[in-house]
Amino acid sequence: QVQLAESGGGLVQAGGSLRLSCAASGRTFSNYAMGWFRQAPGKEREFLAAIIRGGGSQLYADSVKGRFTISRDNAKNTAYLQMDSLKPADTAVYYCAADPKLHTLVVATTDKDTDPEIWGQGTLVTVSS
Repeated sequence: QVQLAESGGGLVQAGGSLRLSCAASGRTFSNYAMGWFRQAPGKEREFLAAIIRGGGSQLYADSVKGRFTISRDNAKNTAYLQMDSLKPADTAVYYCAADPKLHTLVVATTDKDTDPEIWGQGTLVTVSS
């Protein structure tokens, strides 16, 4: 079983950048597709990005396409979310998730019958204006 721990959140000014990390324990990290989500106060959880097991293909929500980049290093058991050109509207708790199927991550916030196998506990990102 894989466990996930996010880090890298914090306070940043609008226009700035942050890189979030999602460290996975266990030896089966490469068996999982990885995804990033966020939840702002009073709002539902939002899918942001996902990456396949080998890292060669990524998917992004329109809201972050061109600003956020998902990547992974299977040798380090870590997934990343590089966030550039941050806006106050990006303020939220950011979560990583893992599932053997990429599709599960992509539809997790739209299909109530689908839930990624593993979630991290989240890291807070605050973007000031």
